[in-house]
Formats: sequence, C-alpha cells, structure tokens
Amino acid sequence: MQPVTPETNNILSQRTPRGAIVAVVVANIALAFGPWFVRMADTGPVAAGFWRIALALPVLLAVGAWTDRRAMLRGGALLVPLLIGGIAFAADLGSWHIGIHRTTLANATLFGNCAVLIFPIYGFIAMRRWPTRAQGMALLLAAIGGMLLLGRSAELSSRNLAGDLFCLLAGVLYAVYFIAMRGVRRTMAPLPALALSSLAGVLPLLFLAMALGERIMPQDWTPLLALALVSQIAGQGLMIYALGHLSPLVVGLALLLQPLVGGTIGWAAYGERLGTMDALGAVLVAAALAIVSARRSPER
Repeated sequence: MQPVTPETNNILSQRTPRGAIVAVVVANIALAFGPWFVRMADTGPVAAGFWRIALALPVLLAVGAWTDRRAMLRGGALLVPLLIGGIAFAADLGSWHIGIHRTTLANATLFGNCAVLIFPIYGFIAMRRWPTRAQGMALLLAAIGGMLLLGRSAELSSRNLAGDLFCLLAGVLYAVYFIAMRGVRRTMAPLPALALSSLAGVLPLLFLAMALGERIMPQDWTPLLALALVSQIAGQGLMIYALGHLSPLVVGLALLLQPLVGGTIGWAAYGERLGTMDALGAVLVAAALAIVSARRSPER
C-alpha cells in the first residue's frame, strides 16, 4: 500500500481547487482539437491513436520518472487498474477515431464524451448519496445545454449513424477509463499514472490497426505530432491531474466543453454550421460548471 501523497490529501479540502478547475477546462479545450488532427492525419484512424500514444510515451515516461521515480517503480501495486485504464483508453481511442471519420466533429466530441453522464452517476452510486439541490440544478442545466448542442450541432442522420455509434461506444469506454484512473490517482501522482496507463494501451492500438489493414506509417508527421503534444501530453495530462482533485460531477460536466470547442473547429475548418442554440447551450453548460465548482463536493 503506497503512502497517500499531498495531492491526494488535497481531495479532502472543502472547496474545489481553482487550479484543478483551470486544468480541467484547458484539458477539454486541448482534447477537443483531437478529432481535427485525426482527420488531417494520413494514416488510418486507429493508427493515428497508436501514434498519439507512441509519440507521447517517451516524454511521459521520462517526465514521470523524473517527477516521481519511486511511483513508477511501484506501479506494479496498481497493475490491475492501470491495465484496465490503459486498455479501456486504447479501445476508446480506436472506436472514437473510427467514428470521427464517419460523422461531424460536433457529433464526435458530443457522443465521444457521453461520460458526462456516466461518470457523475458512478460518483453518486459510489458514495451512496443523492445529488444535493445545487448539484441537481447543475445537472439539469447541463442536460438542457447538452440537448441544445445535440439538437442543432449533432445533425442526427442515417449518414452519421455509424460514426455516432462508434463515438458513443468510445464515450462509454472513456467513462471506464475515468473510473479506473480515479482509483489510481488516489495514491499516484498524475504523470506517472498517465505514463504507465499509456504504456498499457499503446500495443493494443498498434495490433488493432494492423488487424484492420490500416496504413500505419505517415508521410506527414505534423498532425500526429500535434495529436501527441496537444491531446495526449497536454490534454490528457491535465485531465489526469484534475481527476485527483475534482469530483466526478465536476469532471463530467466539464466534458461538455468539448462539443462546443469541437463544433467551433468544425465550423472554421469544414463549414459545419453553428447557431444561436449552440451559444445558449454553451452558456448553460458554463453555468452548471460554475455552480458545482463553487459548492462543496459530496465526496469531501
């Protein structure tokens, strides 16, 4: 059993750390660029997921060992949750990247983050508590905001159905990853946790890409380097940090930032239309996040 780190002790603080809120917001903005980079990559979609982790892995392992070498060496004590988290994340990326090529960017980010509902529900079940009045209000605002984003941005159609389903599966797998890694973060610092879980997921993605007959080697490395730097190192790194400080409710609601950013990128890069309802949905999501950020979490 590893000693509880200072970061873990912060979970017991009465209010949500502002730095963690900034981290989860920046993380979701960075992660929302992922679908764009995947579309620009000249490899197969699953292969792009492999390179996202493979290119980031040396940096993550080096920095993780530099920040906490003992945690890296003692990772075997958390082997099962790290394996579950890494394989779930690999399956999430594979499914999500396939879906990205078959639907709009707004759809991909919206359905790919359906953990916005699953992860908070898991949190309340784990605590065996009902949401407080403020949390219920936040969930209601987030649900309305999400439906507004879905109703216009998602462009539900038979043309997008296969991609939507792949992204929806990815969202469920992302919630599994969150649940596994939240347990890891109770006793392990963020960078070692991300490095070791990434190590567990890199080979499954390569084998899946090869099994699907995808093109593995790119001609243009730029989108894949951006995917590794922005999505895996910056975005996922900040997300793992936030998991150790924020309740599932706050993390889940923050995921709704991704459809807004993804929809904006889709509009700018591919002419995927945005409208007034998108702006209104974004305001409601921001209000929900502000409510839960200012209140005490039921876990504390």
